[in-house]
Amino acid sequence: MSKYTLFISKNFFIVLSSFMLFLMAPQKIFAQSVTVDVTIDSLQILIGEQAKIQLQVSVDAKQKVLFPHFTDSIIKGIEIINVAKPDTQYLNNKQRLLITQKYTVTSFDSALYYIPPFEIKVGSQVYKSKALALKVYSMPVDISHPDRYFGQKGVMAPPFVWSDWAGTIFLSILAIPLLFLIIFFIIRFRDNKPIIRRIKIEPKLPPHQQAMKEIERIKSERVWQKGNPKEYYTELTETLRTYIENRFGFNAMEMTSSEIIDKLMEDKDSQSMNDLKFLFQTADLVKFAKHDPMMNENDSNLLNAIAFINETKIEELANQKPIPTEITVEEKRSRRAKILLAVGITILAASVIAIIASVAMKLADMFL
Repeated sequence: MSKYTLFISKNFFIVLSSFMLFLMAPQKIFAQSVTVDVTIDSLQILIGEQAKIQLQVSVDAKQKVLFPHFTDSIIKGIEIINVAKPDTQYLNNKQRLLITQKYTVTSFDSALYYIPPFEIKVGSQVYKSKALALKVYSMPVDISHPDRYFGQKGVMAPPFVWSDWAGTIFLSILAIPLLFLIIFFIIRFRDNKPIIRRIKIEPKLPPHQQAMKEIERIKSERVWQKGNPKEYYTELTETLRTYIENRFGFNAMEMTSSEIIDKLMEDKDSQSMNDLKFLFQTADLVKFAKHDPMMNENDSNLLNAIAFINETKIEELANQKPIPTEITVEEKRSRRAKILLAVGITILAASVIAIIASVAMKLADMFL
């Protein structure tokens, strides 16, 4: 073989080798475009302690990455406590992508654990990380002095602390006056009376003036025209009973209608007593037999009451001064006030029920 032929053969080999290296270069670059790295923050832990495993993958921004999926453990003996959300960072003007996945693990068996490489799927190709090791130690126990260890203790009752029971005691004390306040409000609501009585000093009116004042009030309210004759006759007869008691001096408030008429007929003529007797009989029928009198009958009884007062009144002397007296003024409650009182009773009752329930639950937790 000539020297020229040998020179050509050498040049051909060099060119061929260079061409093969050129063909292999993209594959090497592509293989190096994916990097997988894994670290663990502690190589040794005690039983029950935690360690963090950090898995990082660097890929091109357009590549799709699939991390390994673990259910409750990585391997037997190493349990997963938490899997953090992957953290993504763009590099090189968003040409590269760095994805970080963190796992929090623990173990309850002492041993030296071998953690196999993590498999990452990028596109259709699988890449593996390096393997890890984790040493788990048990708690050191001194068995040379067994007398220092004692058996399981019984359940201890919690100590009594005033701060824990201050709220319950306060609520219990608060519930008592609230309960009495609710009872008082209910009684006042039932009797249609105001919560606070107004007491004032004013001249005591003569019986006939006081009676006429009440009759004028009854007349102005016209309760019978509102379909409530029972209330009308109750107020009218109470006004007459009060007048008769103050005028004639016997306890008409505690007597029946017939007893009042019989007592009055001892001194009065029969005609005026017949009108008064008819009024009381009509009132008894309305209150006890649900009688519904005619409109003119209501007006007639009102006029009969006025006529009886005018016929039996005693005129005072012109120079006689009225005697001041202390009286209690009780006004009828308006509809709006009754609604507000009912709402207040409901709120107080709900508060007392809530307080009782809270105290009962606290006591149940304490003793049951």
